[in-house]
Amino acid sequence: MSVKTFNNIPLSVLDLAPVLEGSNPSESFKNSVELAQNVEKFGFNRYWLAEHHNMPGIASSATSVIIGHIAGATSHMRVGAGGVMLPNHASLVIAEQFGTLESLYPGRIDLGLGRAPGSDQATSYALRRTLNQNVEDFPLQVEELQAYFEGTARVRSVPGEGLTIPIWLLGSSGFSAQLAAKKGLHFSFASHFAPDYTIPALNLYRDNFQPSDVLDEPYAMVGVNVIAADTDEEAEYLATSQQQQFLSIRRGQPTKLQPPIEDIDSVWSEMEKAAVEQSINSRSTIVGSKETVKKGLEQFLEETQADEMIINSQIYDQKARIRSYEIVGDLMR
Repeated sequence: MSVKTFNNIPLSVLDLAPVLEGSNPSESFKNSVELAQNVEKFGFNRYWLAEHHNMPGIASSATSVIIGHIAGATSHMRVGAGGVMLPNHASLVIAEQFGTLESLYPGRIDLGLGRAPGSDQATSYALRRTLNQNVEDFPLQVEELQAYFEGTARVRSVPGEGLTIPIWLLGSSGFSAQLAAKKGLHFSFASHFAPDYTIPALNLYRDNFQPSDVLDEPYAMVGVNVIAADTDEEAEYLATSQQQQFLSIRRGQPTKLQPPIEDIDSVWSEMEKAAVEQSINSRSTIVGSKETVKKGLEQFLEETQADEMIINSQIYDQKARIRSYEIVGDLMR
């Protein structure tokens, strides 16, 4: 097995389209376009957006719409969903939406699928008008979606039918790892907020992988939070925005992305601090200067042997956010 380094694995971008305190989704989308255009120049492989609902600080709820917007503003980087929460939708609708995207931007669209609602129960009901679906339905929905693309379903997806759109299964536990292995699909693990389950999920995927028409061997991508800056101190200051975001979710009161603060310990209790650090601990949340980030990413890559890393940087200041990705891009070169 060859040793994996930044020189021989792709690095990609996960954008939650953050809505900043004092701003609005319109500005968020402008920031996403600017970021996408920059990271394409920096050499990143793909740019993914995630479906969330009822979250004041995340603007990517209409995921396929913003994917089209980003793809139209860039030239060659892959753009996709990381991911679409399939239980919120009819499979045919997703086939048509991503068939449309692939028809507009051939060879550039990815479809990552998750089974979580991406929201609370009341929002799930508002999206679906029913809560009758359960976990066991997700594999059937994936099969339906594949049938629309393959042209073997009773109903035809136009556009969509006959198109080759890479399907990824996303997860934060072992369920999607096992399903991706069984179906021979790409797998992406949400280690950026479930770091303790990363290695068990990757082992499940690799140990049970069955080759398919899509993949001969397993291909795993892991999520990493990176806050990079010119000094460790500046990066730690910038990282307090993400810490506040996780704290607000922990309290059940999600907010817009807050400006960084000097003393994060002044806003949380010891118990809250421990809970936030469990979700974004040092294994898959790397904060610091270029050298600190390089060391952290190398260590995580050695531990996971991932085929690709997708990087999330929840930074309030747009220039600092772009700079963070520029620093990571420098490591690839």
